Amino acid sequence: MPSDIALLSRELSRPYYEDAFPAHDIFHAKRVRDVALQLATQHPESVNRNTLAAAAWFHDIGRPLERIGEIDDHDDWAADEATALLAAEGFASDQITAIEHCLRAHSIRASSPDPETIEAQLLFDADKLDATGVVGLVRLACIVGERSGRTGEQYAIIDNSATLPDDVPELPDVDLLQEWARERINALYTDPGRRLGESRWDVMECFFDQFAREIDPDTAQ
Repeated sequence: MPSDIALLSRELSRPYYEDAFPAHDIFHAKRVRDVALQLATQHPESVNRNTLAAAAWFHDIGRPLERIGEIDDHDDWAADEATALLAAEGFASDQITAIEHCLRAHSIRASSPDPETIEAQLLFDADKLDATGVVGLVRLACIVGERSGRTGEQYAIIDNSATLPDDVPELPDVDLLQEWARERINALYTDPGRRLGESRWDVMECFFDQFAREIDPDTAQ
């Protein structure tokens, strides 16, 4: 039986990300893995780092299929797929079950179960934190573009709709990115996650202040 489930999970997950768009590609999975392990070192309780790292590699393997409508829920699909892959490699059922729970509970969707283990909570937090800070701003903008491409229509405007008072688009504007980020920070489970989230929020607030100055000449300094 392989001794390093985290390393094998990285290799097993890699092919699933080949068709992924930037917001949910393997680089996103790596950042989530890295932040999750960073948070684990700050958590007062013992954390199974192998379970956490393995779950991070697998957590978005279903995103490419969900994007094109072949599956409805990438969380459950990833859990089922990872369970089958790891079982075929001979890993213990309790270890696989722990990873499976992390995958089913990592989404912010209302339909997702609550993360009940420390590992699941840390994965949830690390995933949400990748939508905060400077990297998060780039990811959220990518998601707006991805959703526009999927629907064939503009999903949101990267501006402030108030700058066109006579012809306000009936679309979300840049405030949507703030709302998405704040929603994820407010949903974080762990103290280390919340501390990192608030520090990244400070960076985002500076960005949005500068953004407002650049798009509205009347407020430019």
